[in-house]
Amino acid sequence: MSGTGDTREVRPEDRLTGITGRVDRKLRARRRGRPGVYFGLGMFGLIGWAVAVPTVAGIALGVWIDAEWPSRYSWTLMLLFAGMTLGCWNAWHWMQREGRAPHDGDGVEAPRR
Repeated sequence: MSGTGDTREVRPEDRLTGITGRVDRKLRARRRGRPGVYFGLGMFGLIGWAVAVPTVAGIALGVWIDAEWPSRYSWTLMLLFAGMTLGCWNAWHWMQREGRAPHDGDGVEAPRR
């Protein structure tokens, strides 16, 4: 034991399967090369929309609530913040998932570590 508290035993076959999967992904990535500038611009735009849409939806809903039911609290500001938070979480979640997934169109995501 290495003292990490993990009592699972890892079979050599499982370790070999994980290694060969990583090697295959690295070879596919090397064959594809680096993504171009258009990929980066597309990613930039996608992340922008992932944040902008919930933010604008929150503002629109807040303006409507403020017009229909006036109160001393600004629903527009509260829902602006909620929409921005949701949009940022959505963008972060999407980027994390996209960072793990291969881009060769085989539909198989990379395993989580």
